[in-house]
Amino acid sequence: MTFTQEQCPLMEGLSDQALVQVAQYFSALAEPTRLRILNCLRDREQNVGELAEHCECSQANVSRHLSTLAKHGLVAREGRGTSVYYRIADPSIYALCDLVCGNVARQLETQAAALGGMKGNSKSTD
Repeated sequence: MTFTQEQCPLMEGLSDQALVQVAQYFSALAEPTRLRILNCLRDREQNVGELAEHCECSQANVSRHLSTLAKHGLVAREGRGTSVYYRIADPSIYALCDLVCGNVARQLETQAAALGGMKGNSKSTD
């Protein structure tokens, strides 16, 4: 899917400061562990220990990533007794991630088809 300027009117006319904030939002998503954390939170809220186990990371590492995600409004935290549980604060993040993943999948398919075509063209003429 290709977007035209008419389909993305909100970006038009943004101030430099707003563009910086948009870039920072995207930078929060530019780390594979953070994307894994968001994926783990897709179905239910979890605490740091559960997320660390699912993401195969240390609790300290997961906590640092959760801090970044919370700073950008992507996750919310709730203390319960001695545990802190995290949940998705903005479910629209999944629409964005699914859009990007779909685009990446199409690019990979195109590259694979191109490589397949190159293999077919490189047959020897013995």
